[in-house]
Amino acid sequence: MNHSSNEKEPETIEPLRYLSKTEVATVETELLRDYRFGQQQLIEMWGHACAIAITKAFPLSSLSKKQPTLLVVCGPEQNGSIGLVCARHLRMFEYEPTIFYPKRSPQSLYQDFTVQCEKMDIPFLSYLPTEVQLLNDAYNLVIDAILGPETDHKEVKEPYAGMLVTLKQVKIPIVSVDVPSGWDVDEPAKDGINPEVLISLTAPKKCAAGFSGKHFLAGRFLPYDIQKKYELNLPEFPGTECVIEL
Repeated sequence: MNHSSNEKEPETIEPLRYLSKTEVATVETELLRDYRFGQQQLIEMWGHACAIAITKAFPLSSLSKKQPTLLVVCGPEQNGSIGLVCARHLRMFEYEPTIFYPKRSPQSLYQDFTVQCEKMDIPFLSYLPTEVQLLNDAYNLVIDAILGPETDHKEVKEPYAGMLVTLKQVKIPIVSVDVPSGWDVDEPAKDGINPEVLISLTAPKKCAAGFSGKHFLAGRFLPYDIQKKYELNLPEFPGTECVIEL
């Protein structure tokens, strides 16, 4: 018997949308204003999801050094706070993060995240060694939570410009949070740092379209109305995962 007439046409899967800098800001404003998400809540969800993505990319058993050391480099804005939250969760997952956070934000929300890390006995570096070999020897990987989509990549000032020069030279893997520092959000990098792993938050950004390393999408909380409105075409996350490898 021929059943083919009853068979459903396979659904065409729309490609995942990569957001521009303006769209990223619009979606975030809508989440905060219309959907009543709190900024602290979003940073917590993103930071937690980043930590989980890192455990998938670099399980404890796969780390080459005896101690599971990581260096989390945090910038002054929201991306830096996501790095702080990520470090705290990695500590809970038995990793040994050290944080470099050269310009601490005066915002009380960001200060709260700093205190939480201090209370977890996570060490803070007072300076970033420019001697790259020291970083290669001390850490298994670097987490780049320096400049997020909110930063203008052309306006990178010190100490961040110098930090990027150092990070371009490290031999250990770099994991970038949302946007690799120094990249233009709207187009693939010409000369930023070169991460091995990128963790896109909520939806990937345009600059990630040509990214050739391991690419995770983290943060599974977007209301369906927003997903539909911006035609994000997010992938199906498996089971109860908040992270998926693209």
